[in-house]
Amino acid sequence: MIEFDEQKGTLEIRVLVVPRASKTELKGEHDGYLRVRVAAPPVEGAANAELIAFFAKLLGIPKSSIEIASGETSRRKSVRLNGIDRKDAAEIRALLSQ
Repeated sequence: MIEFDEQKGTLEIRVLVVPRASKTELKGEHDGYLRVRVAAPPVEGAANAELIAFFAKLLGIPKSSIEIASGETSRRKSVRLNGIDRKDAAEIRALLSQ
């Protein structure tokens, strides 16, 4: 089961990033992490930028509301969504848990 950490106005998602994929996409759950394949290589922040852009488009929120909270140079990351209310957080959890 994917682990989420919801606090007032934020939602953190544990993400396992697989860089250099053929396309950027969600690939389910792995050991409590949301597995995301990204087409960008893990060089000079390219994979992180692609991950943020992917979440922004998928969730319909601005890129400026998304940040890498921890694990910036690791495949295992914590992605923080800022400015998220309870209703939006529930919808995001449901969308990402499918």
